[in-house]
Amino acid sequence: MPFTGFIRPRSWKRTPADRGPWRAARAGILGLLALMLIASAGRLAEADTGAHVQDYLRQVTPEEIFPDADNFGPPEGTPPAVAAYKGHQPLGYVYLNSDVVDSTGYSGKPIRILVGIDLEGRIVGAKLVDHHEPIVLIGIPAAKLIGFIRTYVGLKFDQTPGPVVNGPPADIISGATVTTMVIGDSLTRSAIRIAQSRALGSAAAAKPAPPAARAVIDPSKGEVENWTALLGDGSVRRLALSVGEINAAFARSPTPHAADAPEPGPDSDSFVTLYAAVVSVPAIGRSLLGEDGFKRLAEELAPGQQAILVAGEGRYSFKGSGYVRGGIFDRFELVQGDRLIRFHDRDYERLGAIHAAGAPDLPEIGLFLVKPDSGFDPAAAWRLTLLVQRATGPREKAFLTFDLSYTLPAKYSRLVTPEPPAAPQTEKPAPLPPPAAHPPAPSATPLWMKIWRAKLSQVVILGVALLALTAIFFFQDALVRRPRLYRRLRFGFLTFTLFWMGWYAHAQVSVVNIHAFVNALRTDFRWETFLMDPLIFILWFAIASAMLFWARGAFCGWLCPFGALQELIAAVAKRLRIPQLRVPFGLHQRLWPIKYVIFLLLFGLSLYDLSLSEEYSEIEPFKTAIILDFVRSWPFVLYAGTLLAGGVFVERFFCRYLCPLGAALAIPARLRMFDWLKRYRECGNPCQRCANECPVQAIHPEGHINPNECIQCLNCQVLYYDDYACPVMIQRRLKAERRAAVTGAPPKSGPPLMQIKTSASVSD
Repeated sequence: MPFTGFIRPRSWKRTPADRGPWRAARAGILGLLALMLIASAGRLAEADTGAHVQDYLRQVTPEEIFPDADNFGPPEGTPPAVAAYKGHQPLGYVYLNSDVVDSTGYSGKPIRILVGIDLEGRIVGAKLVDHHEPIVLIGIPAAKLIGFIRTYVGLKFDQTPGPVVNGPPADIISGATVTTMVIGDSLTRSAIRIAQSRALGSAAAAKPAPPAARAVIDPSKGEVENWTALLGDGSVRRLALSVGEINAAFARSPTPHAADAPEPGPDSDSFVTLYAAVVSVPAIGRSLLGEDGFKRLAEELAPGQQAILVAGEGRYSFKGSGYVRGGIFDRFELVQGDRLIRFHDRDYERLGAIHAAGAPDLPEIGLFLVKPDSGFDPAAAWRLTLLVQRATGPREKAFLTFDLSYTLPAKYSRLVTPEPPAAPQTEKPAPLPPPAAHPPAPSATPLWMKIWRAKLSQVVILGVALLALTAIFFFQDALVRRPRLYRRLRFGFLTFTLFWMGWYAHAQVSVVNIHAFVNALRTDFRWETFLMDPLIFILWFAIASAMLFWARGAFCGWLCPFGALQELIAAVAKRLRIPQLRVPFGLHQRLWPIKYVIFLLLFGLSLYDLSLSEEYSEIEPFKTAIILDFVRSWPFVLYAGTLLAGGVFVERFFCRYLCPLGAALAIPARLRMFDWLKRYRECGNPCQRCANECPVQAIHPEGHINPNECIQCLNCQVLYYDDYACPVMIQRRLKAERRAAVTGAPPKSGPPLMQIKTSASVSD
């Protein structure tokens, strides 16, 4: 008995889709084995060892990577690098980041950058020489990525760039966050390893300096003071910027059009006033938080953890709204020496008021916790850097930074002189360890974990949505018996899919993800590559699981933002009584294989050249319509608009005939184990009601449902139980009413509109 027979009543009609399930399973398994053999062969053929720096150096001139250099030496050392010379004078080293650390991007291939580092450990040049990131190949201008890489030039090997005037930080490059985070992480880690292995700059071994006295917080010092006193002695620091100062600063900015849209209002108006203080210092904390508030804070703080109070007023919010979407406060950061600390939503607590006597009523007050392992010293000088942004175009922005400097007043601290280290024992000197040929990389949290933590709120929301969808499918019989609830729930879920998953979180999977996965199997598969985007990873896991139960319909019918956009547009068109075109079934059968041909062509092209297949994958309008919000060059917008216009007259036109992703999901979905959609013997002969009302024409005239085309919208199941729409149910209802009339029970009555639909459906 086939798997589907366990849950299908004998009264249901057996369909051609049910015949030979073991043959389909056997064919799928053989196909999977063939794919694994191809992948294994590809991995053996493309196994790659050794350094690549010499190959890419041939493509550039020495001055592009290392100013003043005129020749390079051969690759040497571990990790590999080449020496840069001016004549015979050594200047530093040039290396390829992917030779030193893992720099695999979301495409599954390394993002390769040539980097020059001088003898002092300072990065003097960096050039992007190879990448396969799909969002950058067509979509995000490469100039933005190059500008981001240039922010590392001039920094020491252990430094990271803060917000800059002429280019945004990594998380502001909309649509390329994962790519830029991979680049930044690989540049920093590779520079540290090269500097340590070559003893460059501060990484060189040096005699330890005698310990110097340093300030530490003395909890017993200080007393509770009012707001005026706290401002006066520097316990609370303030940064005040007026409208005139902001307009003048943007006028001096070299960013084009930065001064074209000045802040309105008098120059004397407040733009932003920012306050900051270290409230983990007991006296300051009691003054600003009150005795009870500081007591609660002290109980929450881990050993060595600090807390900063940041407050502001004016027309510009220091918090912004980015932390709601991405979990990161991207408008300010704490800088101390070469440390840069950014705060996440989990580090933040909103406060309603400041308890110090005479404190103003501020609209934005936040308590931010600094992690114990951040290295932050509250007794040393630090600054809060505020990022001010201004739109200069549809997607372009200009950026300026302003610093609020903070030094803890001496009255809260005391000086401590560390004990000098014990003198070495000379009578039995210990032998020095040999120099490490391969210095260990600095221990740090993996990048993918940082991304997951930053997007934890989005992960939770998506997880709840997937659980809700699972409940919809498992309890679909109870849902479809309530047509009004079903329609509200379906259109509500599609709205969530489009607006939150698509336009907000940009969680739109693509056939490019399949190409990247297969390419990773053929070359160097690493889970970390696919964990870089949490929402896409979770969606693919959910899609793979759902295909065993509901074929491709769970994704195509409920979780695809572009599919949701098409269906919502079609619903509006029907409301406006725009005529809907019904494609003759014979023509429809000849058109839907087009998407399979497109997928096979793209898949074959990806085995030959992944970058080229990513460019041709633009046949999917997902990037234009969902990822880039239609802000793109006109040919792409025109193409996406044309497909959506076709969907006004033929519902889900792109899904039916052109979508390569739908075709890719339909192929393995043949292995599904269950068939949840119920049918009657009369379906197809003589009744055609479900076939006529199927939004994607997935029901054949003879009555069976084509699982390759079905999007699991459950519309046919609503009709299945409707005793005023389904002829089989109508007959059962009429018999029940006649029996009720004989017994004297009141007959069941339905809404007049449904009765009118019934008479029309019977004639079908």
